[in-house]
Amino acid sequence: MNIIPFTSAKAEATLELAGGKGANLVRLTRAGFDVPRGFIVSTNAYREFVKGNGLEGVIKQELEELESEDTDELENASQGIREAFGQGDIPARIHLEILSAYAELNPQKDGGYQNPVAIRSSATAEDLPDLSFAGQQDTYLNVIGEEPILQAVVNCWSSLWTARAIGYRMRNHISHDEAALAVVVQEMVQSDVSGVLFTANPLTGALNESVIDATFGLGEALVSGQVEPDHFVVATPIALSGAAATAEAQSKRSSEWKVVSRTLGAKKIATRSKAGGGVESIEEQSNERQTLTESQIQQLAETGQRIQQEYGTPQDIEWAFADGKLYILQARGITSLFPVPQVSFDPLIVWFSFGAVQGLVGPLTPLGQDAIQHVAASAGMMFGVTLKPEKEDFLIPAGERVWIKISDLMRHPLGKRVFQGVLSFVEPSVGQIMRTLAVDPRMGVGEGKFKFSTVRRLVRFFVPIAVRVIGNMLRPEKVRARFEADIERYLSSAHLPPASDRFTRLANVVTFLRGQVANVFRFLFPRFVPVFGPSMASLGLLNKLGGDSSLMLEVTRGLPNNVTTEMDLVLWETAQTIRADAESQTLFTASDAPELARQYLNRTLPSAAETAIARFLDQYGVRGVGEIDFGQPRWREDPTPVMHTLQSYLQIDPAFAPDVVFAKGEQAAQRAVEKIVANARKQHGGFIKAKIARAAAKRVRLLMGARESPKFFIIRTMGISRKALLEVGQEFADA
Repeated sequence: MNIIPFTSAKAEATLELAGGKGANLVRLTRAGFDVPRGFIVSTNAYREFVKGNGLEGVIKQELEELESEDTDELENASQGIREAFGQGDIPARIHLEILSAYAELNPQKDGGYQNPVAIRSSATAEDLPDLSFAGQQDTYLNVIGEEPILQAVVNCWSSLWTARAIGYRMRNHISHDEAALAVVVQEMVQSDVSGVLFTANPLTGALNESVIDATFGLGEALVSGQVEPDHFVVATPIALSGAAATAEAQSKRSSEWKVVSRTLGAKKIATRSKAGGGVESIEEQSNERQTLTESQIQQLAETGQRIQQEYGTPQDIEWAFADGKLYILQARGITSLFPVPQVSFDPLIVWFSFGAVQGLVGPLTPLGQDAIQHVAASAGMMFGVTLKPEKEDFLIPAGERVWIKISDLMRHPLGKRVFQGVLSFVEPSVGQIMRTLAVDPRMGVGEGKFKFSTVRRLVRFFVPIAVRVIGNMLRPEKVRARFEADIERYLSSAHLPPASDRFTRLANVVTFLRGQVANVFRFLFPRFVPVFGPSMASLGLLNKLGGDSSLMLEVTRGLPNNVTTEMDLVLWETAQTIRADAESQTLFTASDAPELARQYLNRTLPSAAETAIARFLDQYGVRGVGEIDFGQPRWREDPTPVMHTLQSYLQIDPAFAPDVVFAKGEQAAQRAVEKIVANARKQHGGFIKAKIARAAAKRVRLLMGARESPKFFIIRTMGISRKALLEVGQEFADA
């Protein structure tokens, strides 16, 4: 198929045949938008032209040993290829098909063609969701007559080989052999006003704002940066949810289109069509008037929203008004936006970043994303909910982060209490944002439906935990010891079975990941809540009895049995061992951290340092920077961060050493407890309240240190599988 009319079936106008621009124009036409009529000269025609003129050899020769950053060589290669294209002949059959389609689009009158056309390049790697080749290939406006059209088609074909396009493909690892170009031939719109429309704000990322740039005449002056356009930011009416979505409220949406910002540009240059064909840039005498009326601005924004709904993603749209009618000239995805999960243009769907809660603001590795999704799916089984990680929409990746959907929870009658309480504790910044959103009546917080089956599952799960929480208040020492013993028992049983070949070993790692690693939350949650719950309840009780909230922070200083504190103390002891050995001390003073890490891995450190660091890494080497991401390296693989810390500890004032700071924290906590007890004793029934306060403080001190244990347990479980995965991976690499 060499010619594809805009009215063709979607299946005929594929990306491979019609290119990005052509496929979009066919889709827009079939969706009922006002697109100027036209047709596409398909990539089949391009390939036949290249083959028929023997251009493959020319292209290969010009691109041989080309570097993507060598601009001079790129220009020379482009010039050689384009000259060869210009000397080629369009195969006779394609020649006739193009002119036949042109005649059908533009019947002759008085012996000639009266209506001009626009001819645009449409590459197969153009206007894609994640790549934009905008401006890299040629466009010809106001083309009149058979020969000019045929010449413009060949010029468009050759523009696949501009220096900019060649370099862009090379930098993005796109094969030149697979690249091809279609050509769009379309009725020319002699626009009074034209421009671009973004259905989401490309600067702020706001999905409920449309941005319009507009200028007089054709859009070429705007696209090429020759003109300062009028700039409008339009607030898009939001969709309502829950009880807020009444008929009356929805009827008001049409009146909510509002221009929230407008800047009138100078518009001193306008591009206009010339009588004999082609275009010219004209300097306007004075164009301080606004390009668009208020009704045209609203019409544009509304049309943009309909196009966005058609594609399911925010769109960058080229448009034109001619004789008062709006025409859509092109639409492509906005590639500069940060991708959001399961794009919905209801801004009342709220997501927050799992990584941000863990202090990871950067991207997660694919393996890390996969592990987190499997853990979440396994956690759902605690409540009798079967979740499939690859199909769920509550926790999904976007922008190489993992996002948690929270708006459904906010709207649930029980869930609203969870997000207000738990999220504020887990991540204060997220909690603050949620509180702000919760007061907006359009969110419908707590207005969702209550399902009896949900209540039954929650009761079945939480009642046993609640009973254990009450019992654990009475015997905190046993509770904490049993919790630690349960963790060690799980880890001691978490091992991969032996296997005789690497394929089975790899399969065993996958099984371990989907079993032991994925189930850590199911194992932890019913054991951790009965430990941590009494500590939080005791802290709340202390707050009421003590009468001074500033003392609460003091009570939680220097908590015993906290794995992070214990790790710091062990690392401090390691630094002291290095300080006591002259050879080790000298080396750590003279070398940088990466060099020390290299020597440790090569076993060339002084014996004292080597032994002390190995002892530390045997216990804590499964930790690392961004450790909740399974795909990130661990300290035992790259101990550079450990060496940095050891060097800092070697320079620290002994008065500020971790063991000294910890001891001072313990003393400050004891003083705070005594103040709280004294305050309680002054109250009515003070003797009993003082006893209760002391007992509550004991439970806070005994149990709250467990807050770091779950994460360390998860990291240790990941460490078992990561070590096995690296080992079997090395086997495959060696093989």
